Amino acid sequence: MKKHHVNQHMRSIIDTLQNDQLADGSWDYAFDTGISTDAYMIILLRTLGINDEELILELTERILSKQEKNGSWKLFYDEEEGNVTPAVEAYYSLLYSGYYKKNDEQLMKARKYILDHGGIEKAHMFTKIMLALTGQTPQSIHFPVPVEFILLPQSFPINFFDISSFGRANLAPLMIVAAKKFSKKTKKSPDLSDLYISRSEDFFNWTETRDSRNIFLTIEQGIKSIIGLPQHIHSLAIQRAKQYMLDRIEPDGTFYSYFSATFLMIFALLSLGHSRKDPIIVNAVKGLKAMKCKIDGHTHMQYTTANVWNTSLISFTLQKAGISPDDPMVKKANDYLLSRQQHKYGDWAVHAPGVPPGGWGFSDINTLEPDVDDTTASLRAISPLVQQDTRYRDSWDKGVYWVTSMQNSDGGWPAFERNVDKKIFNLLPIEGARFLLGDPSSADLTGRTLEFLGHYTNLPKNTKMMDRGKDWIIKDQKKDGSWYGRWGICYIYGTWAAITGLMACGGDLKDANIQKAIKWLQDIQNKDGGWGESCKSDINHMYLPLGASNITQTAWAVDSLIAVHEKPTPEIQAGIEYLKAAIYKDDWTVDYPVGQGMGDAFYIRYHSYKYIFPLLALANYDRKY
Repeated sequence: MKKHHVNQHMRSIIDTLQNDQLADGSWDYAFDTGISTDAYMIILLRTLGINDEELILELTERILSKQEKNGSWKLFYDEEEGNVTPAVEAYYSLLYSGYYKKNDEQLMKARKYILDHGGIEKAHMFTKIMLALTGQTPQSIHFPVPVEFILLPQSFPINFFDISSFGRANLAPLMIVAAKKFSKKTKKSPDLSDLYISRSEDFFNWTETRDSRNIFLTIEQGIKSIIGLPQHIHSLAIQRAKQYMLDRIEPDGTFYSYFSATFLMIFALLSLGHSRKDPIIVNAVKGLKAMKCKIDGHTHMQYTTANVWNTSLISFTLQKAGISPDDPMVKKANDYLLSRQQHKYGDWAVHAPGVPPGGWGFSDINTLEPDVDDTTASLRAISPLVQQDTRYRDSWDKGVYWVTSMQNSDGGWPAFERNVDKKIFNLLPIEGARFLLGDPSSADLTGRTLEFLGHYTNLPKNTKMMDRGKDWIIKDQKKDGSWYGRWGICYIYGTWAAITGLMACGGDLKDANIQKAIKWLQDIQNKDGGWGESCKSDINHMYLPLGASNITQTAWAVDSLIAVHEKPTPEIQAGIEYLKAAIYKDDWTVDYPVGQGMGDAFYIRYHSYKYIFPLLALANYDRKY
């Protein structure tokens, strides 16, 4: 392959990135999670009587632009029948906006789709909670975890801090609104009774109800052991949950910079008697509005912003592609990253006492919730500057110390907090419990942390820490040779992280585990040279092909193969050829979500990935061969 061919395509991506950089040095490519947040924003504004008509109208236009011919909305392209949850959210918000009526063709089609697929009862748990909060269900919120749970001490076998940080952020306000049996209708509230099939009393009997008696018994016994009158304990718990939220409000007014947590916090405060004009609520709405962005000419409410994640990955990839750390583009990016390193103690310190702050978070305004992935990504980006600038040296030392301190007892790495993986919580009858309540070691986090430690620090490859990480990865490999990635789609993602991590820590092409993984990747390569995996992999707990190639997943697969082979193989060559053509593609495969927050519910289209990962694979190909 002629070298200038690869360079020419790399140049094209670099030019795009240069044009898209913001004045502060960051990249604000969209964090696109479909229409749910757009729908919730309309419902929130109408509930609060905030008549921001321009925004409401723009959001209805985006929601309608995503409707399918059969009246449905989808979470991802190959979800053949569509999905009841976004359909219910869209239908409700379009009616509540006041700009559409039940006899409009789009809404009639949506209603028919919902009723044909089991009715409003088939919506996801979170949607049902929102419906109950806004007075659209036959009963008030039934939530399985009582608010008193927050009072259980950390010495107790299970307690509030045994749940993941993102789980707690949604749980704290949820427990308040459930305890208060709160709901708020307005004069503009639509009537959704025609979406019900049964109107039965078991609206909140989740599809995932399991044998949860033991966990409820444990929680009950814990609550009984707290001294005081039940009423006093109840109000103390509500106060504690409220304080938990207030202590974690970010400078922009949002709760942890998450849309869902902020939405729920607003309702929790209303349930406690706060006026809708209360400064906390006003600022929270302002913070949510500030997260809006434009995608294909439409306004989208982001679930959070992804500036730190985008910027750390882009800065690092540009440097891999030969752009000097002294280039103004990289310099500005790294100065931005330096300004976003965290200096406050967050909840992570509960499980890592004595560890000073030093991590990075995901969003532009995140000051309290660092995570392992953003921290290693930011450290990779600043690594070339560490020797020449004391500011970067200081930042580096704190960051590396923080990341290494986050290793779990099992040897792997989590996303946010150490050792938050009590499997008993998966028994709670909460839909998506395994995604929401735990933060276990995962192949993607562990692999990428090992890749960072092996390639960018001076640590010897056989330190106890790395050995434990490698052992965890090897134990986690699936029978077919792949690994499951928790925060991306899915097996290709996990396998890429695991292979590159093992290779960075002294792995060898001859290792049986690596051989098995390479064979798996080669077996699933498409005829056009690319790779593509469906979001259904996550729902079915096994690899399922997309039936087409995807630029990002191809880049991950190619990059995995480049990491292990000294010379380009036919599979690598075919993958590179696919990437060169796909850079200029503009079809559904480019927009396919390859990130996820919760399987079967919450998928992410990172609008930066189509630049970052192809550029990384091409750069690694160029450097190595």
